[in-house]
Parts: sequence; structure tokens; C-alpha cells
Amino acid sequence: MRIGDAAAAVGATPRALRFYEQRGLLPPPRRTKAGQRDYTPEDLAVLRVVRHLLGLGLTVEDLAGIADRLPLLAAQPPRPCDPEAPGEPAVVGTAVVRRRIAALDAEIERLTRLRDALRAGLDPAPRRVTARAHPPASAGR
Repeated sequence: MRIGDAAAAVGATPRALRFYEQRGLLPPPRRTKAGQRDYTPEDLAVLRVVRHLLGLGLTVEDLAGIADRLPLLAAQPPRPCDPEAPGEPAVVGTAVVRRRIAALDAEIERLTRLRDALRAGLDPAPRRVTARAHPPASAGR
């Protein structure tokens, strides 16, 4: 399948597929005799996994660190990352996922503080009301 069709099949652009290839998220696809990229169904499966993981908030850099394991996720349904599971190492690198969760938690905390500060800025400051028993001496003259 040519790059335009492959990109459309996975909800991406041809430019994105070339970018994923350059960043090592998938190996260079076969080439036709004319030199055009020729994507296989297996390539498309890996690309779908890449798109899904990016949609979950992982970064291209996160995925580049586990690119050799992306075909495993494409070949079988993804399993939860459970480092304590006996004899079954997590397919997607729990360290990558945990780092991303920590980054998301930090961002949520930062945004919460920002929201609270903005909200506090909207609340009118209490005004001091001083009662004057008599108008100033200069009033009315």
C-alpha cells in the first residue's frame, strides 16, 4: 500500500508517516521498483498502535525508546503494564508509562494552581467601608 493510502488508513498524513519512520518508530517500509514506500498490513498495525499510544498522551520520544516492542503490541491485544506479573514482562515498558503519568500529574497540579489563582483574581476584593458620622468640614461649602 502506498504512503497516501496507508496514511489515510491509520488516520494520519503521509508527512506523519515519514516523520515516524525518521524517528525510528517503525522500520523503513519496503520500496517498490519505482522507489515508493510500500506498506504491509503489519506496518499498518504498528502505525495504528503508534497513533493510539500518541493519542493516550505518550510522546514520540517515549515511543522511540520502546520502538522495538511496538510490533508486539500490534501482533496481540495490548496487555496492562504489570511489572509484578510472574514471567510476563510488560510489553510497553512500565518506566515509560510511569514517567508519562508522573508528568501528567505534575501538569494537572500546575493547571489546578493556575486555575485557582485565576479564580481568586476574579473574586472582588473586600472593600473597607468606613462609616463617617459627619461629612468632612469642607463638604457643602
